[in-house]
Amino acid sequence: MELRTRVVAYVDEGHGHREAARHFRVSPKFVNDLVKLRRETGLLTPKRQGNGGGYGKLAGVTDWLKARVTKKGEITLNELVVELDRTHGIAVHRATVWRVLRGLGLSHKKKSAGA
Repeated sequence: MELRTRVVAYVDEGHGHREAARHFRVSPKFVNDLVKLRRETGLLTPKRQGNGGGYGKLAGVTDWLKARVTKKGEITLNELVVELDRTHGIAVHRATVWRVLRGLGLSHKKKSAGA
């Protein structure tokens, strides 16, 4: 926070954004973003990062995923991806499904029977 305050104060003294970036050894984008953040919010506190654990595209179907894995315990990630697309119209990579399952504390079958 101290650096953020000092950078914006330097700009407020009449120095340019690039000059402030060189002076404090930060990127010009950092300076631009700080000035913009203060103009929009009146604060210099960093914005929250990430999506807050909402599971992105799959936020609305986590209950369905949980029920599906519980009902058919030996389902593969690829099968789940296909079912998500067919039943909910959601196209995602299997790694996305895996992250949601891991977040829910669920496991899944790694290989299909013939593999």
